[in-house]
Amino acid sequence: QVRLMESGGDSVQTGGNLTLSCVASGYTANMHCMAWFRQAPGKEREGVASFERNGVTFVADSVKGRFTVSRDNAKNTVFLQMASLKPEDTANYYCAADGFQSVACARATKYNLGFSDWGQGTQVTVSS
Repeated sequence: QVRLMESGGDSVQTGGNLTLSCVASGYTANMHCMAWFRQAPGKEREGVASFERNGVTFVADSVKGRFTVSRDNAKNTVFLQMASLKPEDTANYYCAADGFQSVACARATKYNLGFSDWGQGTQVTVSS
């Protein structure tokens, strides 16, 4: 089992920047796909971005151009750099991991296709 720990959530004003981090521990050998999801109150969980171990990435259209995903395989860490934050970015941001490889990682993130391991989430609040 993989344990995921997110950090970096905070309260910022519109236009601000944040970087979220997610560190994985445990059995990470098959952890090809690491992803970020978010869920706002009353809304469904949304796939935001993912980074497959060999470099295939996905960024949702809703955040493209503002959010960047990166990964440090040696440290089992995935990052989400968020710029030009808007109030509609307010949500609890979750890290997820699974064995999806190559473009399957992107597809699984986009359609939320059953990631097996999840973190507890980190709250991002953007005020106007």
